[in-house]
Amino acid sequence: MKTLLKNGIIVTDDFIKKSDLLIEDEKILAIGDFDGKDFDKVYDVDGKYVMPGLIDAHTHMELQQSEKYRSLDDFYTGTIAAAVGGTTTIIDHMAFGEDGANLHNTFDTYTKLGKKSVIDYAFHGVFQRVDDDILKELKHMVEEEGVLSFKGYSTYGYALSDIDFYRIFLQMKESNGLLTIHSENDEITNYLKEKFIKEGKTDPIYHALSRPNQAEAETVDTMLNLAKLADDAPVYIVHTSTKEAIDRIKLAKDNGQKNVFCETCTQYLTLTDQMYYKDGKKEGLKYLMAPPLRKKKDNEALWLAIKDGYVDTIATDHCPFTLKEKNDGIDDFSKAPGGAPGVEERVRVIFSEGVMKGRISLNKFVEVMSTNPAKIFGLYPQKGSLVVGSDADITVIDPNKKEILKASNMKGKSEYSPYENMEVKGSINLVFVRGKLVAKDNEFLGEKGYGKWLYRKRDFK
Repeated sequence: MKTLLKNGIIVTDDFIKKSDLLIEDEKILAIGDFDGKDFDKVYDVDGKYVMPGLIDAHTHMELQQSEKYRSLDDFYTGTIAAAVGGTTTIIDHMAFGEDGANLHNTFDTYTKLGKKSVIDYAFHGVFQRVDDDILKELKHMVEEEGVLSFKGYSTYGYALSDIDFYRIFLQMKESNGLLTIHSENDEITNYLKEKFIKEGKTDPIYHALSRPNQAEAETVDTMLNLAKLADDAPVYIVHTSTKEAIDRIKLAKDNGQKNVFCETCTQYLTLTDQMYYKDGKKEGLKYLMAPPLRKKKDNEALWLAIKDGYVDTIATDHCPFTLKEKNDGIDDFSKAPGGAPGVEERVRVIFSEGVMKGRISLNKFVEVMSTNPAKIFGLYPQKGSLVVGSDADITVIDPNKKEILKASNMKGKSEYSPYENMEVKGSINLVFVRGKLVAKDNEFLGEKGYGKWLYRKRDFK
């Protein structure tokens, strides 16, 4: 089957030009000028931006956060939301498994869960412990099974020690794998949380105050130093939220440390800690997440760092819960589950707040939303590009349309949007995954189980 996108403005990370794009079956066949005849389907995308399919490298579908809480979206509803929102690939961070579980335990579970996905997907593995057996298993999964990346937590129930992280870095360096890290100082955040609760300071704002900027920056600094110590092992800092953490990352990159990668998320670019208190506790609990929302100066520092090349990717950390579950924290912020939706809103919010407001260029938008995630996580040029032979993953954005974001118009299961009533300039017109039209103008057209799991490899040397 041949599909032609006619009269579009082709945008990649390094060029912009008006041209047609031809798809044959699942692949990009050509970019050039065609007469619009003898094709199975022709879409006139005059005045619209035709981009490589956009990638969200940080989601949490079906995450079992505790015995009581499980994130709302599964791999079906969550990837429908992603597709309608302009995302063609997700890389999902797996939840912790049973106590003592090895690396395959959770991976095997998620392999079954992911079969519902409507778009292509991959997984980040997760560490619950580190020993010789785990490191041998890690080596095999990275080198032989196409599971390139794993996540380590510096806090929460399975916080790893510095020695644990160092041993993982050494193995990742040998095997060409990538460690992604949730960076917050465990002892400081737990101490402050317990201190505030004892003092009766239990409103949502104290969640943010118990996780100060310096608690993130300190751990980012430690992780960068450990990666450097491990012969410049690759390191990826997830959901960076503070100016102080960015300053540490800048220093490492400017000093020539190799393979340092930085991710931020939509919410840390557009929302502030005022959300925790300006409209009351029930509203504030919607925004409970870790790291928490910061201040405007942090938003501004992150936008500048994207423009200057210090932030490599923009993801979501998508992890919604019901309002009833969020309200479990009404008398004590620590009782509420942490996480918020975002996979459906990301593309429109970042395009509107970034490109349309002049904070970043169109090329930079594609770079951080598609090409960099593909390159970093071993998917390029199959994903993240518009070259002949690449997967026909394509996101078409209409810059001339405005929308008001409302939860009632969203396809995911969340009962609210953190960006409720935000006006965005730019709408998602067409979304193709491997040549199949899966979404058009907020209508889902795909099918359950169409998504493929992605085998990933790359060379960080």
